[in-house]
Order: sequence, then structure tokens, then C-alpha cells
Amino acid sequence: MALEQKLHLKLAQKLVMTPTLQQAIKLLQLSRLELEQALSQELQVNPVLELSEDPPADDDVAVPEEDGDEVGLSAPSPDDGDLPVPAEAAAEGGDAEPAVGETASEASYGEVELEALFANYLHDTARAAATWEDEDEPPLENSPAPEASMFDSLVEQLHLDESPIELRLACEYVIGNLDPDGYLRTSNEDLAAQLGVDTETIELAVAAVQRLDPPGIAARTVSECLTLQLDRYIWPVDPDALRLTRRLVVEAFDDLLHQRWERITQRYGIDRETIRQVLEVVRRLNPRPGSQLGPNDNPAVEPDVVVTKVAGVWRVSLNDEGFPRLRLSGQYVRLLQSRTMDSETNGYLRERMRAALWFLRSVEQRQSTIMKVSEAIVRRQEEFLERGLSHLRPLVLRDIADDIGMHESTVSRVVANKYMATPRGVYPLKFFFHSSISHAVQGDISSLVVKERIRALIAEEEPRRPLSDARVARQLNRLGIRIARRTVAKYREELGIPSSEQRRRVLR
Repeated sequence: MALEQKLHLKLAQKLVMTPTLQQAIKLLQLSRLELEQALSQELQVNPVLELSEDPPADDDVAVPEEDGDEVGLSAPSPDDGDLPVPAEAAAEGGDAEPAVGETASEASYGEVELEALFANYLHDTARAAATWEDEDEPPLENSPAPEASMFDSLVEQLHLDESPIELRLACEYVIGNLDPDGYLRTSNEDLAAQLGVDTETIELAVAAVQRLDPPGIAARTVSECLTLQLDRYIWPVDPDALRLTRRLVVEAFDDLLHQRWERITQRYGIDRETIRQVLEVVRRLNPRPGSQLGPNDNPAVEPDVVVTKVAGVWRVSLNDEGFPRLRLSGQYVRLLQSRTMDSETNGYLRERMRAALWFLRSVEQRQSTIMKVSEAIVRRQEEFLERGLSHLRPLVLRDIADDIGMHESTVSRVVANKYMATPRGVYPLKFFFHSSISHAVQGDISSLVVKERIRALIAEEEPRRPLSDARVARQLNRLGIRIARRTVAKYREELGIPSSEQRRRVLR
């Protein structure tokens, strides 16, 4: 059979995500910090955008929107060659004006004056910079000094030692390779190859760093970290118990970690009371020495929305303080109005202006969608805000999606990496979404409430007779909570609570 090429016509429907829609979805799921970085990056790559230091007026519209668009996702594609033009931005003195019912994107770009189109972004009158006296800032002497990092603290100790400059440089390189917990995860061979020295120099540098405070720094394993601390142990303890503890940490650390008491007693010929003394010494050691130096790696959470109660009504407001405020550059807008530019420059500026408009509008849609989702969450969780965790209602993404008329995937993107500040604390938006557990009296209750009940029951158990999962399930059933034993086991593991057998073994 001969092979030949043929042309066929086929009609098909498919869903295509335009670049602007992809940009809106990407911005929607960014966290607050990532959004700040995206705004700063867009400010650098798009010359049409500039940073505005002036707070927006109440009557200003941040980004023009067309009627009928769904905030957050849908938007007309700019690929048709026309920029989105709001109906209210009709040209003053222009040749044409959009008719009633005509969408903004149908208006020709050339039929609207740029000054009227971008009036909300332009501030031609420059404002005088605030003087030092005008700033409501605390005096510099009252400002807290930034806390030194782990690297700075260790290097400061290192400079107190009169060591050769070559060894000091190697020590600083070793310190720079420590992880936040203070462990050295890189081998001596790799460090030597990266620094261009021999392994003996690296070994001396590692030993010098391990002599710094706190004890245990620059260890490669937990066992080595605890051994370094035992070598400089300062708590009053029997020397024989201290030597035995060091021996067990070096030789039988895995047995200590997994509580194999029988194997330890048979191997070393000691009794249970001696093991208790060893454990008392080990509990005073710190397996994360790096946490004692400098700020930790958990920065303070900045909430995206703030919930307050005003006149007996719960109000939701966006926390946009600190966000860089972008606007269109009046210089480039006036340059677009001039007729002296060549076609290539004019086309480039039009493309940059179109990209800037879509970016600003995508950011505005993101904020509006977060506001809608947060208000819907607050409406459904008012009992939690009023009375506490025990009144948290079960909630799923579909509930919020039905309330605001959006898809579940949109709500899922909104709640990712977002936080809400309430009078009861700062919570991630995902905190409010939990499956339901049937209750004989209260109907459906949140699984988080059931987890707290499980935690409370185990906390109140008799230490010598810990509750099994089956007994916990029976007690919850007596309280009206219909739950199975395997569900109790699942929730207990999520809470990080050991099983009843493990809790009994620890007691022994």
C-alpha cells in the first residue's frame, strides 16, 4: 500500500488557557511574600510601570474592569490587538465613544485618548519628599539592633582565637556550610576540593569549629553532636554515670533511640535504674545546637486578611500594607500620544502597555478573589470566632465555591499559602477546611474538634493504663461522636501521639 499525504478538515472544541489567564492563575496562588517579589520583578522588566509612593485615593480605581467579568479568572484576551478600555474612560474630545452595551475591549485603542484611559494611574504633579521631621519614626537609638546570625556569632568567637589566617579562612568556610540546626552535612573531601586545600586543613578547621559554643556545633550526626556536648558537660552528675552515658551514646545510640532496654541491660550488665540516670543526662542535651544562635528560619507570618468585630459585625479587610504600589508611567503614556515615534518603537510600547494593564488587573482580581473567599469563610465560621475551637464547623472547598459562584480549583488556589488574622490568633486559610464527623446531638462536627477530644482523653488517661484506640473510640461514641477505631488511629497519628503500647513502654 502506497503512502501519501492528505489534508483533512476537522472541527473540534478544546479549552485553551491564554497567557493572561495563566498569569492570573499564577498570581492567585502566590503567597504574600511571593507576590511582593512578583511585583518587584515586574517593575524591573516592564519600563511602563513605575513605583508610586502616594497612597491611592478612595475614589480611584486601581485597575479598569469590564462588566460581566468574573473576578479572579476570566478576562478578555489582549491578543486581539486592543487594550481593555473601561466604558467610563471615554475620550474627552475623542472621535468615538463606546455605545451602550458595547464591551470595553470592543472599543478601538486609537479612538480613546490615553490621558483619559490612564487617568487613574497618572499623577503628573510631583509631591515634595517628606522631611526628616515629618516622618513618624522612632529615634535611631531606640530601634532594636538586628540579632546576629549563626554565622556571625561563630565567626566572632573564631576571631578571638589566635590561629593562622589559612586555618581561619577554612574555619569560616566550614561555618558557612552549616545547616540551620548547626550540623555539617558536607564531607571533608568535598570541602577540601571546593576550597582548594588538603583534607588535613579541613579536619583541623572542623575540630576548631567544634570547640566553639554552643557545644555540639559542626557535628555530622546526632550521636556525634551529643558526644561533643557530653565532653563539655557542666551539669552536676556522677562521673561514672557521665562516662556510661557517653559510652552508650557512642556505641548503642540506635538502641537508646528505639528504647531497646532489654538489649542494653544484657549487653552492658546494668539495671533499669542506671538506664534512667543515663536518660536523665541525655534529656539535658540539645540535638539542635544551631537553634541557640541567631534568628530561626521561621519568619513572622504576615496575614493576607484581617478579621475584626465592629459594632457587633465581623468585618474582613485586606492587609496590603507594605505592598509596592505600581502605576503606569506618565512619561511613556505621553510618548505613546506623540506622532514622532517610528512604528517599531510604537509597537513595542503598546505591547508593554498592554502587558502592564493585564498585570495590574490580575493583581487586583487576586485581591478581590481573596476578599470574597475570606468573607465566605467568616460567614460560615462565626461560631468559632465567637466561642472558640470547639465550635469550629466542618467545611469543604465546595461549600465556599458554591457561596461565591466560583470553581473549587479557584478556591483551592486562594487558600494556599494565605493567612487570616483573627481575635483568636493567626490561622492559615486551610485551617478552616475540615471533613465532618457525625454527632448524635449536634449533627456534623469538624474533624479538628474530634482531634482535640482525642488529645484531651489521652492527656487525662491513667499513665499505667494508657487508652487503646478502641477504648478511645468507645468513649467518643458514648459522647455521641460516631467514629471508628481506625479513624481514631489515623487522627492520633496525625496528632503525633504514640500508640498505647509505645506510651506504656516509655513509662516502664
